[in-house]
Amino acid sequence: MSQLTYLKAINRTLAEVMRADPRVFVLGEDVREGGPFGATQGLAEAFGEERVRDTPISEGTICGIAIGAAQAGLRPIVEIMFIDFITLALDQLVNQAAKAHYMSGGQLRVPLVLRTQGGAGQRAAAQHSQSFEAWLTHVPGLKVVMPSSASDAAGLLQSAVADPNPVVYVENKALYFQREEVPDAVAPIPLGRAAIRRPGRDVTIVATSRLVAEALAAAEQLAGEGIEVEVIDPRSLVPFDLEAVASSVARTHRLVVAHEAVGQGGFGAEIVAQVQAAAFDELDAPIERVTAPFTPIPFSPPLEDAYLPGKDQLVAAAWATLGYQIGG
Repeated sequence: MSQLTYLKAINRTLAEVMRADPRVFVLGEDVREGGPFGATQGLAEAFGEERVRDTPISEGTICGIAIGAAQAGLRPIVEIMFIDFITLALDQLVNQAAKAHYMSGGQLRVPLVLRTQGGAGQRAAAQHSQSFEAWLTHVPGLKVVMPSSASDAAGLLQSAVADPNPVVYVENKALYFQREEVPDAVAPIPLGRAAIRRPGRDVTIVATSRLVAEALAAAEQLAGEGIEVEVIDPRSLVPFDLEAVASSVARTHRLVVAHEAVGQGGFGAEIVAQVQAAAFDELDAPIERVTAPFTPIPFSPPLEDAYLPGKDQLVAAAWATLGYQIGG
């Protein structure tokens, strides 16, 4: 076991997959220098500049090159510095990468990984702090993962690189420098398999990315008040482990869904829809959602702190489900 940050776990895993498979290469803006946060630090020195390719500042071009390389038999790992900039790559990602296998009758594969990061709380303002994962989950042909811990970052990245389909791997910048114990050899984590982070019997909280730690903090507080919260981390949004969530709801009969993105059109709404269809008779209260407010992300530190959903909202949402009485 080693003490690693979330960021270092990604860096170490990138080196491991490149060492294991010569078809894997990295491309993006400033990746030879490590990228904006250092995720690709040292890879150019270890593997050469042919396999760690700096690109012009053109996200559409970067993604297009990666798609062509993937169809030619390579396994590119694209870095888009901030998920806010994925807007510039969506034509290639959505109209080409996601469709190629289907439109070619199965003759083409696009085994690429697009790494990007989102999330607020770092005083990066409204154009560098957004959470756009719901956009990507709406596109057939794309897989979307959101690791919440260093160990999961390593395991999910291995599976994403091995997958024959395009995978969008969404990191959270607020998690980058958090340390935890990580095994020296992390096993791949299958895409589409949720993790129960804490068992409980009274309320289920399904939380993604940074909100997983907030949900665990809320569960700890509620435990002191006699409430046992089960915390589930989906880890993968597409494919989504509905069975794990529905099974939990069958035990607790109450559900809170939490993510950092705004509520309107967020992936939490999809979780709510799927759960009520699969486990409606198990629910004893309306499903609660904890999300960011429907507003651009403030630059002002006090306003940004107020904007971010966290433990307090999760505690309130759990109590709201517990306080609901049918016919009352």
